[in-house]
Amino acid sequence: MYQVYVVELRKVVFSDHKKFREANPQYNGVLECLYVGMSSKSPQERLKQHKEGVLSEKGIDISSSIVKKYGSFLRPSLYSHLPVYRTQAEALKSEKNLTASLRKQRYAVWSN
Repeated sequence: MYQVYVVELRKVVFSDHKKFREANPQYNGVLECLYVGMSSKSPQERLKQHKEGVLSEKGIDISSSIVKKYGSFLRPSLYSHLPVYRTQAEALKSEKNLTASLRKQRYAVWSN
């Protein structure tokens, strides 16, 4: 089972991170900067992994550097309406759709 989640990022990410800025030309500085992800872990556990940095069994860092450096807290009001997904493919599709929807609302959003 997979869940999509949203983490609020400190707004300084927009000025510090060129790729984040380039991915969000619609952003006007009013709303928040966000990270959208999906995981088989609970959103709380996944945020903790991002913040602490976690290695896969093969020794690869699977935490997001943006969340590790700029992540503040979960934003359940932006994802609690979404179901739990049976497959990773369904969750990835939902992650992309939520990212696009939030950008249309003029949030600055990072997703990978």
